[in-house]
Amino acid sequence: MTVAVPGKASEADSIRISTFNVNGINGRLAIVLRWLEETAPDIVCLQELKAPDQKFPADALEAAGYSAVWNGQSRWNGVAILARGTAPIITRRTLPGDKDDDQSRYIEAAVNGILVCCLYLPNGNPAPGPKFDYKLKWLDRLLAHAGTLIEAGVPAVLAGDFNIIPTERDVYKPERWIDDALFRQEVRAAYQQLLEQGWQDAIRRLYPDKTIYTFWDYFRNAWERDAGLRLDHFLLSPPLHGRLIDGGVDRDVRGWEKASDHAPAWISVKAETTL
Repeated sequence: MTVAVPGKASEADSIRISTFNVNGINGRLAIVLRWLEETAPDIVCLQELKAPDQKFPADALEAAGYSAVWNGQSRWNGVAILARGTAPIITRRTLPGDKDDDQSRYIEAAVNGILVCCLYLPNGNPAPGPKFDYKLKWLDRLLAHAGTLIEAGVPAVLAGDFNIIPTERDVYKPERWIDDALFRQEVRAAYQQLLEQGWQDAIRRLYPDKTIYTFWDYFRNAWERDAGLRLDHFLLSPPLHGRLIDGGVDRDVRGWEKASDHAPAWISVKAETTL
């Protein structure tokens, strides 16, 4: 069931932004196309494409009404931004701060007057260790770049799979996750630093007290038991705070045959003039 609040603006007055870790764009293309047809988001951030640039299914998405920009990688990672009825104007293909980082985890484009920053933050497990160190360094780079966007005063959204469980409310049985890289104090503190910069957690703004998950593991019947995590987030810069209308999670997609272990999340913001 989709989590939503009443009073959704008419399509002409709002922009629907979705994020979806697809866990393999080509293997789950039929699911993505069905979901796009059923929900018709205006802007989409995709993560974990697991496909090199030349194998990204741009033609199939174009036939479905979506133009795309993407940053692919063979077998791992990969991010993309889709736009319905317009073309994303790409502004960055990588996160600044490390010219030697070859992992495809960030892409940024202007769409409908909003700077859309699609990210796939490193998982970081096992922690401690090199993968966790990389995650912390990536977070430092994200904080630095996010700070420049706040200073610029642009309407921007950081959207994607953050691989961070922000609070105990965002995880089933939090005591089991204390030492996991998704929930360690270091990454939760970095998430809090983003909020202190001025970014707003859109879903928590709408639902401060609800239990909301976006990820259910394939193991231990997590989906059937609703033993989930909230890993997929929308952080809004101050110019978008007052434009937030509603949002939720397309939970039913997680129950489709051969689904990703993530469900799409979405928000709607009031449409305004371009950048």
